[in-house]
Amino acid sequence: MTMNGFSAGATQPTRSITVRPADLDGPDNAAVGRLVEAYLTQTESEKAAHLGEGEDAHTHELPERYRDEVDDPRRAYTGSVVSVAEADGSLVGLVVVQQNEAAREIKRLWVDPGARGLRVGSALMDAALTRRDLPIRLTVWDWRDGPVRLYRSRGFDLVESWDDRPRLLCMQLAPRRPADLDE
Repeated sequence: MTMNGFSAGATQPTRSITVRPADLDGPDNAAVGRLVEAYLTQTESEKAAHLGEGEDAHTHELPERYRDEVDDPRRAYTGSVVSVAEADGSLVGLVVVQQNEAAREIKRLWVDPGARGLRVGSALMDAALTRRDLPIRLTVWDWRDGPVRLYRSRGFDLVESWDDRPRLLCMQLAPRRPADLDE
């Protein structure tokens, strides 16, 4: 999937954004690890600021439970669908979707700060929503206004929480009806 992204500034050129499946057996594995590390580092920093928990925002140390995702995404995301966004030959975003029998779950959605405003998050979300035969669910921190707006714009609704962490919103998108799947 290729799209043209538009920056907010009139002086910046239009950049072509390509969203494609990640090649975790090849060159994308290390870059996906770096993107995931940036996402997790930002999340831990925000948790420290908003919840008073997590690692010290200045240490950039991640909890051990995340090491596999950073060090070897190929292994950590076995059975998941990982899509990446590429601009000018560099990976600038990713989305990770896991599936079980009852639902698909968006586990990670991240856009490099330098690529924000180019609609990369929207393109990644569209890629994550290509299969709508099952409910699609996700969690998001309530202070992340931009992502919450993105999810709501795609039809996600707040649902009863399946996670007991305070300030974590649980959202779900209903599957398409069988008649809608034929379109």
